[in-house]
Amino acid sequence: MAQVNATIAGRQYRLACEDGQEEHLLALAKDLDGRIEELRKKFGEIGDTRLTVMAALMVADELAEATRKIRRLEEEGNALQDARIVAADRAKAASSAVVNAFNSAAERIEGITKKLNQSLGNGVAIG
Repeated sequence: MAQVNATIAGRQYRLACEDGQEEHLLALAKDLDGRIEELRKKFGEIGDTRLTVMAALMVADELAEATRKIRRLEEEGNALQDARIVAADRAKAASSAVVNAFNSAAERIEGITKKLNQSLGNGVAIG
């Protein structure tokens, strides 16, 4: 297990993480530190704990919004998948209808051709 030293709200923290996750953890710590600093500039010195809680609530709010967006996108994706299936079924049905119409037309043409050949009867064949 790897360890990194991160500064958050002016304090050093020694943090453990999975091997290979060091840069990610440092980036998260830097983001949190930046949020706390922004809040400090906005509200002044109201206490490190309060600033940290406010920053954590900001992160939690963003996470909640991202979760809502993911759920909405998943629902839209599922709806699109269902629509694709319905469209594929309709296309298959339309294709079958076209094939049946061509087959029916071909049978009628063959029937008409036979009747014409029988009515001519003088050795001239059509088709």
